[in-house]
Amino acid sequence: MSARAPAFLFDLDGTLVDSVYQHVLAWREALEAAGIELAVWRIHRRIGMSGGLFLDALLREVGRRMTPDEEARVLRVHAESYARQVSQVRPLPGARELLAYLTKVQVPWAIATSGRLESARPTLTMLGVPPDTPLITRDQVKHAKPDPDLFLAAAERLKVPVADSVVVGDSVWDLLAARRARALSVGLLSGGYGQEELERAGAYRVYQDPADLLRHLDEVGVRLAGD
Repeated sequence: MSARAPAFLFDLDGTLVDSVYQHVLAWREALEAAGIELAVWRIHRRIGMSGGLFLDALLREVGRRMTPDEEARVLRVHAESYARQVSQVRPLPGARELLAYLTKVQVPWAIATSGRLESARPTLTMLGVPPDTPLITRDQVKHAKPDPDLFLAAAERLKVPVADSVVVGDSVWDLLAARRARALSVGLLSGGYGQEELERAGAYRVYQDPADLLRHLDEVGVRLAGD
């Protein structure tokens, strides 16, 4: 491994685990409980933002206002609905192998998610990451994506300059946050965004999923075995 290999800062939902559509359906249930009916595609376009920003953006689209108590209830119903669906979530192809390879070749990596710890914990257990994995959740920063706070905190946790890191995400919000953090970013198609959208948001390279990224790590600064 080259001593100059970058650190990797991973988003979680849609990047390492196939959970985007469970979140979409959980949000639909929560919004409908509040009397807001939206097509799932409109909900999907905002996935990747923090729950509060996500809700503010959708409310703005439909011209609706909510009290803080009403917003808190929507967030609670979403969390409860997602918890009922989390057993359907699976690691994305190659996710475990990618993380294992980076660990093997001593490339530092961390996970930075807009989700809160309560929703991230069962997902990480299913992914099988070690309990001491560097993890930054929405609970630990002032602002979530598209603000850069999550990735800045993850780089700090790894004790590496964020400019020497590669952010891996599946949504335009991940890549906008990476750009604002001044980190290189890689997009994955596994969250449902298109290649052109991810490239416009700043992705240096776009791959299908973690397995595809693993096959092309040399393109983002990590020498593959035998190189």
